[in-house]
Amino acid sequence: MSDMIRPQPGILDIALYEAGQSHVEGVTDIVKLSSNENPFGPSDRAIDAFRRTAHTLHRYPSTDHASLRRAIAEVHGLEADRIICGVGSDEIITFLCQAYAGPGDEVLFTEHGFSMYRISAMAVGATPVEVRETERVADVDALLAGCTERTKLVFIANPNNPTGTMLAGNEIARLADGLPPQAILVLDGAYAEYVDGFDGGAALVKARENIVMTRTFSKIYGLGGLRIGWGYAPRTIIDVLNRIRGPFNLSTTQLEVAEAAVRDQAYVAKCRAENARLRVWLAEALAEHGVPSDTSMANFVLARLHDAAEAEACDAHLKAQGIIVRRVGSYNLPHCLRITVGDEASCRRVAHAIGQFKGRR
Repeated sequence: MSDMIRPQPGILDIALYEAGQSHVEGVTDIVKLSSNENPFGPSDRAIDAFRRTAHTLHRYPSTDHASLRRAIAEVHGLEADRIICGVGSDEIITFLCQAYAGPGDEVLFTEHGFSMYRISAMAVGATPVEVRETERVADVDALLAGCTERTKLVFIANPNNPTGTMLAGNEIARLADGLPPQAILVLDGAYAEYVDGFDGGAALVKARENIVMTRTFSKIYGLGGLRIGWGYAPRTIIDVLNRIRGPFNLSTTQLEVAEAAVRDQAYVAKCRAENARLRVWLAEALAEHGVPSDTSMANFVLARLHDAAEAEACDAHLKAQGIIVRRVGSYNLPHCLRITVGDEASCRRVAHAIGQFKGRR
């Protein structure tokens, strides 16, 4: 490759995103609890929609996503013209960085925040700014103190990944009201559906001009393999984002399956209730083995081991038994393991294995 052909400054400084592991060499009976997937998969209505789209694969999809946006708006009580759809909520995050940040600008996020915030900021030449948390919970005062005249975007996942903790609505409002006038607050609601009665911040978006909410179909809807997400924002911001969105960024299959999924709220409620039940059981079972975790509002628990060495040893013990969880050292949590709440058999299996590990030590 010619020395004259070079990427934009900062691109090669980006650490590649590491997805949750899905296999262990030499082990066949695998339980994957590393990617926060819905163990029950998508709803039957979503699966039926997927099958139907096979007959129209030769046709281009709609460019305005009107039917899916209308379905999302009807289900969540929102305005369809303030919704944008993307390839997972990751693409909405990318759009926001492309549209509102660049060289000389700063993008804020918390020390245990989703790694795509840093990656997307660096991809556009902006400076990523990591702000401390307090006991694995976002600290509004620290975020406000971290803002400068160069701050353009502030990302908060609520509930947060990988901690599972969340901020109350009054704290989010205080953060939005205290931001400098040029900054946008982005509420990443990938796990919002797991919190009963929570709107993900939609009411705050309606009431303010400086908040964007992102959501995904990858988690509770069980559609991670299709990559579908959406955002809700003031119309002026939606207009800007649509100017850089590719006209065919979502396929017909993505659009129709997502619409069927979002209209099946009975299935969402069933998954939410089952996740809540098993999440409590798993957290209590781990605590009985001397492994604490914060109260999680998502579909995983963050198990805290004594130190990084014990976390590494525990991870190795689990892998040897075919159980894959997520190491989160890259999230400044080297002593922790993030464990997806699977089905009941998976939860019992991982709790038993961790009990064995702790007992031996």
